[in-house]
Amino acid sequence: MGLAGPLDSLDFSALGSLHHLNLSYNQFGGVIPPTISTLSRLVSLDLTSNQFIGKIPVEMGSMKDIQFLSLSQNQIIGAIPPSLGNLTDLVYLYLHDNKLAGVIPKELGRLHELMDLDIGANRLFGSIPSILGNLTKLYLLDLYQNQLTGVILQELGNLVNLTYLSISDNNLTGGVLSSFRNQTKLQLFLLSKNQLSGSIPFEIGNLVEVTYLDFSENLLTNSIPSSIGNMTRLKILYLWGNQLSDFIPLEIGNLLDVTDLELSINLLTDWAKWHNLTLFRISNNNITGVIPTEFGQLTKLGELDLSSNYLQGEIPKSFASLTLLYSLSLGNNQLVGHAPPEIGMLSNLELLDLSSNNLAGRIPDQLGNCMKLRSLKLNNNNFSGTIPLAIGNLVYLQDTFDISQNSLTGEIPSQLGKLVMLQSLNLSHNSFSGHLPSSLTYMTSLSTVDVSYNELDGPVPDSPAFRRAPAEWFAHNNDLCGVVRGLPPCVSLGSPTKDDRSKRHKVVVIAIIASVVFFLLLFIFIAAALRLNKRKRPPVPVDDNHIKEVAFSILNFDGRDVYKDIIEATEDFDGKYCLGSGSYGRVYRAELASGELLAVKKIHLPDTEGTCDEQPFQTEIQTLTQIRHRNIVKLYGFCSSPRHKFLVFEYMERGSLVSVLRSETGAELDWVKRVSIVKDVACALSYMHHDCTPPIVHRDITSNNILLDSEFKACTRGYLAPELAYTMRVTTQCDAYSFGVVTLELLIGAYDEVLISILSSSPINDSFVKDVLDRRLPVPEGQVADEVVAILSLALRSVDNSPESRPTMKQVSDKLCVVRTPPPSLRSIDELKFSDLMSVEI
Repeated sequence: MGLAGPLDSLDFSALGSLHHLNLSYNQFGGVIPPTISTLSRLVSLDLTSNQFIGKIPVEMGSMKDIQFLSLSQNQIIGAIPPSLGNLTDLVYLYLHDNKLAGVIPKELGRLHELMDLDIGANRLFGSIPSILGNLTKLYLLDLYQNQLTGVILQELGNLVNLTYLSISDNNLTGGVLSSFRNQTKLQLFLLSKNQLSGSIPFEIGNLVEVTYLDFSENLLTNSIPSSIGNMTRLKILYLWGNQLSDFIPLEIGNLLDVTDLELSINLLTDWAKWHNLTLFRISNNNITGVIPTEFGQLTKLGELDLSSNYLQGEIPKSFASLTLLYSLSLGNNQLVGHAPPEIGMLSNLELLDLSSNNLAGRIPDQLGNCMKLRSLKLNNNNFSGTIPLAIGNLVYLQDTFDISQNSLTGEIPSQLGKLVMLQSLNLSHNSFSGHLPSSLTYMTSLSTVDVSYNELDGPVPDSPAFRRAPAEWFAHNNDLCGVVRGLPPCVSLGSPTKDDRSKRHKVVVIAIIASVVFFLLLFIFIAAALRLNKRKRPPVPVDDNHIKEVAFSILNFDGRDVYKDIIEATEDFDGKYCLGSGSYGRVYRAELASGELLAVKKIHLPDTEGTCDEQPFQTEIQTLTQIRHRNIVKLYGFCSSPRHKFLVFEYMERGSLVSVLRSETGAELDWVKRVSIVKDVACALSYMHHDCTPPIVHRDITSNNILLDSEFKACTRGYLAPELAYTMRVTTQCDAYSFGVVTLELLIGAYDEVLISILSSSPINDSFVKDVLDRRLPVPEGQVADEVVAILSLALRSVDNSPESRPTMKQVSDKLCVVRTPPPSLRSIDELKFSDLMSVEI
């Protein structure tokens, strides 16, 4: 409710009959008053996520009827009072995310009814008390991110009911004990970021229910035990950052459900069995040998990182089968041969790093087919020949284009000027000759450009990127001159020499020939277009007077041609091509004569022509060109004229989420797909809010602005938070609210009276969750049910009327990456009510 202030003036004695007190997710501050202990009949106390400071009152140890106690996510300091050991009826104890210090009191070992103990993210030190081994009903034990030392105790092997165990991010030493073989119910087992040594015990194979195993960033040695192959429910396996050696056992190929695999080993064998693998990182190790061709069978792979090893041989042509791959890193190895042209078949590739190898031959023209590339690193190889002209097709290159330290020759093609989003260009240490093309002035996003150690001459292009560049980026060339400080000015020479006149005569002849060829091709093109138009609908007239004042940047084509194509394809934005309407414009489907499909967002213009302020539109374009994320629809270009302003985006095959959700076929969105969509949107918003500088607020997140591709991957393109409606105060928390509403709509299945009831705080606490979920689908079960419950709980917190009480999108995204399993009493979704959701620990 956004309540604030201290509690020490509250007369708790007047509430003697109170059984449940929930003040979570407010802004209460000050200390927790000792008088709260007068609530002697209290069964549940929840002060989660406030601003309490000071120590936990010793007097709380007298509240002997209490079963649920959460003081997590505050600023509480001091030690955990031993008096809490008197709360012998306690079932759930959450003290995580505070500033508690001192040792873990051994008195907690008397809490024999305890099922959840979470004291992670504090400053606790010392060893883990052996008496915790007496808490045999423990379901969750979380001690992560403290300063605990010593060894993992044998007594923890007595906790046979554990399903969640995390002691990550501490200073534990010693080995991983074989006593964990008794934890046969364990699902999440996290020991990362410690100083554990020795071997992984063979008994690890007994933990057949584990889905997430993380022993990364330790000092583990020797080989991976073959018994890991028995853990057939594993989805995430992180063993990276250790000193593991020898072969991967063949039995590990039984892990058919693994999606994320990060290992630290020496030699690979038998990878082809992981058909479900979506992420595989194994960089910075000592791996030798060749890359197995069987990698081509991992057709669901999205990210592959084998960089910084000792791999030899050629890049397998079988990589062409990895059509979902968006990140491929093979840099800093000893690979030889050519870059296979088959890489051009990886149409989803966004990052390609082949740097620091021994690759030779020409850079394949087919790289120009990888239109989604954002970063391309081919530096430190032996590539020869010229830069392929097709590189100009990579209009999304934004981070890096690095081909330095090769043996490339010829002139730098003018097509590089099409890379208008590129920030870093490195062509140094080659043998390029001739002039720098003037088209490089169009590369307005450049922050670094290095052409040193070549054979270039003539003027440097006059643009801000070059004017502010240091001279060393242009050093060691033949005769560069111009705007760069430290280079000589370009001098206009007097009478031309005989050689100059000869060169000019050649230029004239070439120009005449080129003109003849151009007009011949133009005639052929016009004739073909006329024949095509006879078979198509009559063209929509386009006023050339408007085109004269148009600012274009569309794909890698001539802007005016594409402008005309879009006007014709949409019949001047006829309503029958409209896909949806938002606060700022309408989105249209445009199929160009070439067959290419585009989504065109036409911006609403004011009624009076010529009165539109250009700055907001330019600001939006500048913002969109800075966004680089796989869950955000890609901008192809824009048009700005007195008649039309529109943005051109990639076309998403399945259209908007709302159209799929509300169609008769909405049931094809099963729970797994819906969970994935929520994660995609959360990742996109987290990127915009926390990875962009300054943060970008979307302001228009709705199910109509979330688009789905053929694989149901979601991309954002709203609902308005309450404070925006009456204060117009735009913050990232407005997006958080809209995210919550869209998520609820996705889980419920439509915007109906149930959703309105939730948003208006109408009492639905007694409603069962299963009765509110989309009834076109069966009630979710198992891990999917856990994820749905966790997402539903996050969504409810996101639509809190108080902006300060909503989680940030980074918190949402981080929590959705590893969803904690709800407590045992809430595990059955058939029995879960809305009133239970706020107590679910995510």
